[in-house]
Parts: sequence; structure tokens; C-alpha cells
Amino acid sequence: MKRLGVFSMVLFLVLSACKEGSKKSYLPESIGAINNLTIVVENDLWNGDVGNKIRQHFAAPVVGLTWDEPLFNITNVPNSVFSGALRKTRAVLYVQQDSLNLAHIKTDMYATPQKIGVIKGRTTEEIIANLDKKAAEIIATFKEQEITAAQKRFLRSLNKEKALENKFDISLNIPSIYKVGREEDNFVWIDHLIPKGTVNVIAYSMPANSFKTDSTLVKDIVRMRDSIGGKYIPGPDVEGKITHMRTEPAFSPNVFPAEIGGMKAIEVRGIWDIKNYPMAGPFLMYILDDKENNRQLVLEGFTFAPATEKRDYMFQLEAILKTVRINVKEKH
Repeated sequence: MKRLGVFSMVLFLVLSACKEGSKKSYLPESIGAINNLTIVVENDLWNGDVGNKIRQHFAAPVVGLTWDEPLFNITNVPNSVFSGALRKTRAVLYVQQDSLNLAHIKTDMYATPQKIGVIKGRTTEEIIANLDKKAAEIIATFKEQEITAAQKRFLRSLNKEKALENKFDISLNIPSIYKVGREEDNFVWIDHLIPKGTVNVIAYSMPANSFKTDSTLVKDIVRMRDSIGGKYIPGPDVEGKITHMRTEPAFSPNVFPAEIGGMKAIEVRGIWDIKNYPMAGPFLMYILDDKENNRQLVLEGFTFAPATEKRDYMFQLEAILKTVRINVKEKH
């Protein structure tokens, strides 16, 4: 009888585990456009201080664009209609006044992949405090998930050109709509046409000691960018004037620490313009400390799209640059 009891308990645990695993395996695939966010919140909260706080965090302007565009496209619904396809949304923020005071992130509740930020409080003050406390982490989690979703879509059709591998011993997962437009000894320019302009990726390398002190970092970055622009990225012909890409002198770029491809890096977001010509747009740069190859590897994405929203183009470029892999060629 004792052995039978032990066997029954083991069988119960195994069946329970199988049931739980089956539940997860049957989750539907999540849906939604990149950078879309469903917010589940009652109308009285949405139309008051709680809604203002949600918008302050989750509809904040993206850093480094030429005009304000929000982090996410927001759809807000009350809990009573949060069902069906809405539950399959990839990114969800659930805000509720409740008997609990908490803030956390849940994974794959109704679909996969899916992240749900949960904010609860007994009063509006507690909800607002939890939003202030947890919003940055939730936003970072949503953004990481969206980057992964975008990168997964790239895999459907990748650019197979070898310019980056041949010049810098690296690879990027770049959609096949991008084509190599210029290739020099220490410079590769890849771009693709969009309805009103171009989306671009450039790569080059710098000596390992190019950025010596934090006190001069921003100036050194601007000097480097402007030098590369002058050498490789000319502007339109203007009689009697030199035109080329540079860093917009009226706006200092934003610089952040980062880690890309397993390497420490510097992330730079700012505005480019064309010297002596009215053209401008946003850029995103990663300067990677490639110790193995004793160099600073520079990857940059920039968009030219006048009178057009640029957030999603820049997000695509970020997703591309973050796929970088070093030393892709076989070593003999």
C-alpha cells in the first residue's frame, strides 16, 4: 500500500506537470503592430490623474527625433471589453484600483510572446506611485520584446551581400530590401528607399583609443561623425558651397551606456543635417568597444523622410544594429 501511495503521488505530479506544459504550448501567437500597446483601465481612471500619469510615461516622446512622437501607439479599453483578440496583444498594461497594492510584470498569460505590466493600488495615489516606480522597467521590457519581434520578422528575407563581412568581419541581420550603395576601404553604406526618402545603415571603424576621456566624449563623437560625413556622405550640389552630412550644431546628441553583441558600447541619439542645405533627420549610433580586434566599431542608422513620422523607421534601424555579430568569418 505504501508503494502504491508513492506511485500515485508521482503519477499525479507528472500529470499535473504535463497539464501545465500543455496549457503553455497551446497559447495562441500574440498579435499587433510593432510599438502598439493595449492599456486596460477603467474610464474614470483614464480620464483623471491616473490616465495623465500613464500618458506621461507610456506616451512620452522618443528621444532624438526631429519632432515629438510617442513611445507607443496606445489603445485603451475598460476591463469589461478586454477579451478575444485584445487578449492576444503582445504588449499590455493592466491598471486597476483594487484591494491590493502591487506592481509587477507577467509573461505569456494569454498569448506568446506577451508581456503584461500590472499596476494596482487601493487608491489613485497608490496607483500613481506604482506607475512612477515601475514604468521605466515595464517600458524597457516592452521595448526589448518589440525589438525581438522586429528582428524575427527580418529573418523572413535577409540581405545576403557580404560587404560588412568582408570589410569589418561582422554581420547584421538586414532585410533584403536594403542594398549596398557605397563601399570604401573603411566605410560601408547600405540603404533602402521609402516613399519620401531613405533609411540608411553605415559602418566604419576607429582606433581603439579614439575616445580617451568622458569630459570630451560628446565633442569627440561629433568631430568623428562630421569627419565621416564630410568624407563619405555628400549633400546636394549647391553652387559655391560645400555640402555634406554633419551633426546638427544646435542640438547636442544624447549619449547613453549600452551593451551590444556582448560588448560594451556607447549609444548616441541625435539629429543630423546637411551643411549649407536644408535637410535633416534623426540618427542612432552605437560605438562598440571591440577589444578582440583592437578597434572601436561604429554602426549608425539614420533616416531621411521629410514631413513623415520617423519613429518606426528608427526603431527598425535599432533592431537591425542590435543583431551585430563579430568575427563571422572562419579563422584559419
